[in-house]
Amino acid sequence: MSGTRQRVLGVVLVLVGLLAAVVLFDVLGTVFFAITVASVLTPLHRRLVERGAHPWWASVAATAVGFLSVLALFGSFAFLVYRRQADMLAVLRALPRSLTVELLGVAYTADASVAIAFVRENLTGVALTVARIAPVLALKATLFALLVFALLIHRERARKALLAPIPPSYRDVAEAFRERARETLFAIYVLQAATAAATFLVALPVFYLLDYRLFVTLALVSGFLQFLPIVGPTVLVGLLGLYQFGVGDVTAAVSVGVLGAVLIGWLPDAVVRPRLARHTADIPGSLYFIGFTGGLLSVGPIGFIAGPLVVALLAEATDLLAAEVNGATATD
Repeated sequence: MSGTRQRVLGVVLVLVGLLAAVVLFDVLGTVFFAITVASVLTPLHRRLVERGAHPWWASVAATAVGFLSVLALFGSFAFLVYRRQADMLAVLRALPRSLTVELLGVAYTADASVAIAFVRENLTGVALTVARIAPVLALKATLFALLVFALLIHRERARKALLAPIPPSYRDVAEAFRERARETLFAIYVLQAATAAATFLVALPVFYLLDYRLFVTLALVSGFLQFLPIVGPTVLVGLLGLYQFGVGDVTAAVSVGVLGAVLIGWLPDAVVRPRLARHTADIPGSLYFIGFTGGLLSVGPIGFIAGPLVVALLAEATDLLAAEVNGATATD
């Protein structure tokens, strides 16, 4: 009877979970985002409590750190688009409509007019859309902060509640998944944020010395692009090199190509990542890129977290199964 009751309660839990997902569909992304941020802030919360802070105030401090970090990231990007849209449009107007390159006696012409027109039409639209949905964003930001605070102050209770339905013989599997998820989220948030900050600090003097009028904007964009796996800020360096080459300034194109690739594209990764890599999940860059792009295309902006996380959990499940099969084979 006990086994039947447990199965019935398990089915009820699944059905209620599906119902909650349907009813709360519009805020599922915010809830998922809050859970992942709270997971990353847990070590900070624990450290504050160990140093004598009251759990409530430790939760307030950790939530403030997470909220202000997220606000600084998205707010600075939105402000950048709004404040610099006129300058960006001026740069786009100065671009040549086509670029011709001769290689081995064959001329290749690239038509950039379609891409330029698309960017010009949508640049202002993005800023207006953000302004229009500002009340909804404010409500979701409040929900995000409240969820992070609640998850931090009740983290032990939440952990026990999640482990309770899992049979004791499988709790080591749940712990392995939790650890892999924590390492992956650390890689996405902390490592990427640290590398992005280092990229901004390096790019600022580089673009200034190369005499770019929008050197602060370009440095911010370089930092944002660190969240784009594999390509990173090198895509901006490449576009700037093509722009300088297109307007006939070959010296500037070579300068930004060499200095940008070395100092902006390579140096922050070489300095920051090795110092934080030991805290992160060991995921190949190709799998991370698949998770990043697949998540963005499948579930939208929240996919840049959900995609790599799912890939990491899949890798952990594969490792656990391989260890179980190999262990069983060795025993037999």
